[in-house]
Amino acid sequence: MFTGITTDVGEVYAVEPRAEGLVRLTIACGYPRAGIAIGASIAHSGVCMTVVEAGEQGGRTWYAVDAAAETLRLTTAGNWKQGAKINLERALKIGDELGGHIVAGHVDGIAMLEARKNLPDMARLTLRAPRELMRFVAAKGSVALDGISLTVNAVTADTFSVLIIPHTLSVTTLGSAKAGDRMNLEIDLMARYAARLMETK
Repeated sequence: MFTGITTDVGEVYAVEPRAEGLVRLTIACGYPRAGIAIGASIAHSGVCMTVVEAGEQGGRTWYAVDAAAETLRLTTAGNWKQGAKINLERALKIGDELGGHIVAGHVDGIAMLEARKNLPDMARLTLRAPRELMRFVAAKGSVALDGISLTVNAVTADTFSVLIIPHTLSVTTLGSAKAGDRMNLEIDLMARYAARLMETK
């Protein structure tokens, strides 16, 4: 489990295709090597993957994860190339501050950034999401975009907007986001369960 609070922006160091559609991704990051255990779960722009190797090179920590064919098909991970920047968050520990909302690291779909409007003290992003997911998106509710916990500002039939504060713009990949970008979208777990309860009444 995660909270959608990015703790580092990593860089894809290598992309290595393997058998049966598997791809091994090597990520360079700012985390201390001692803090990354083999088998640890790390969210990569909202996609939870398991560390299979780790080490240090040139004074920088690196680790590797394996992305299965389904992950590559359903998330933006299938388009990551060497040099790509990705938001990182290590798994929640008991006692950690819950600064965002509960995030599973299981991407529900891809949202397309339709427009970005830079305001004096923030940026407004308007995104188009798959219609089947929009029923889970509500004004003042939560979503995770590329692993970042955000509060929904406004909703239409098939779009929603979020306001991004300067701090988030400076410490995540949203600072360089532009119209046409695809983002991993995870809907709020509470919204999912509430909808399921209504369906089974």
